[in-house]
Amino acid sequence: MEIKLPHLFRPRGYQLPFWNAADTYKRLFVIWPRRHGKDKTFYNKLVQKAVERTGNYFYIFPEYAQGKKALWDNIDNDGFRTIDHAPKSLVVRKNSTDMLIELINGSTIQIVGASNIDRVVGSNPAGVVFSEYPLIDPMVWGYLWPILAENKGFAWFNGTPRGNNHAKKLLDNGKNSPDWFTEHLNALDCDVFSKEELDKIREEYFELYGDYHLFDQEFMTSFDAPVMGAYYATHMKRVEDDGRICSVPYDSAVPVTTAWDLGVDDSMTIWFYQIVGKEIHIIDYYENNGEGIPFYANIVNNKGYSYNRHYWPHDGAARELGTGKTRQETALTHGLKVEIIPAQSVEDGINSVRNLLSRCWFDEKKCFKGTEALKNYTKDFDEKNKVFRNYAKHDWASHGADGFRYLALSYKDLAPDKEPRPKAKKLKFHV
Repeated sequence: MEIKLPHLFRPRGYQLPFWNAADTYKRLFVIWPRRHGKDKTFYNKLVQKAVERTGNYFYIFPEYAQGKKALWDNIDNDGFRTIDHAPKSLVVRKNSTDMLIELINGSTIQIVGASNIDRVVGSNPAGVVFSEYPLIDPMVWGYLWPILAENKGFAWFNGTPRGNNHAKKLLDNGKNSPDWFTEHLNALDCDVFSKEELDKIREEYFELYGDYHLFDQEFMTSFDAPVMGAYYATHMKRVEDDGRICSVPYDSAVPVTTAWDLGVDDSMTIWFYQIVGKEIHIIDYYENNGEGIPFYANIVNNKGYSYNRHYWPHDGAARELGTGKTRQETALTHGLKVEIIPAQSVEDGINSVRNLLSRCWFDEKKCFKGTEALKNYTKDFDEKNKVFRNYAKHDWASHGADGFRYLALSYKDLAPDKEPRPKAKKLKFHV
């Protein structure tokens, strides 16, 4: 039986360069505007590749629920389910719980969230797709690229800009590499909306948000547009513009302070900084998950830094039911004398960060994941009502940003005393 692919899909003109390049290049990065068929196009090409080479293929979204909504359950304007572009004659098994399809040649295609990356890393994938890569933890690609390089697998990236973050850096690197295909289109480059329709959409965005920033980001695919809802976007842009993300070496004459965000099921983050006059030199950043206090104590102790204090949030003083000890007490048995930061509101912590960033210098390499977290720390967005909620979105960026809040609060405790006011001179009056 002859099976023709793609099944019930024909790429539009602006989609053809990617479609054809995927047959030649192992690495592709495409920036297209919102509502321009990124996932529909990528999925159809992925089905074709899964037929050509038996293997495990993963479609990675920032969040599991996003993959379910945008691909697994998605129905297009004609009432056709996107997932059915893999024709029934090719599919031998479909598992809705795991969002997995098995093809007749043994290949599997699975939709996953970036937070569940261990499932991907342990399976030797033959190809991966990163959907909305600007919203995905940059370390996920770091985990996967050695595997794909070794087994000659492919990696495709798509998305719409979210400020000048890790996705922009990867796109720029790809543009300068003969091994990558890159494409950056805005809505005027494509044939989805007319100029009149775009003008109407633009004004609708202005009525909702009071400016055109989100339209510029979503439809004009501008990396320069401010990230809507980002807590530190303006402050981090100033840090970048001032050249304060650079090489910041450890100074052995100055003690190092650490500030932690404690994770159990989530990530544990540690910032390492030195106070040099009025400057704050942030020399290192570490993040991991699934490990206990002894593991992290060993990481800190083996850095080779000379420490003065280690700061934890207030939950470090809570007693664990299993041992009856606090995590603070456990840390002490492993050589870390930890001080607890009193509980304060998140809002106060965010304001402390904003006030502090003008004095911060970040090591470009060691703090890369941390600085990306600060750029991408945003308010949660209510998709139904199209408004930002008054609290932070819990995602990969929130861990590093929470840790930096504790850095800002710990600095208050460490900051050098203000210079004493000079005593008023006693005036002598002659009568």
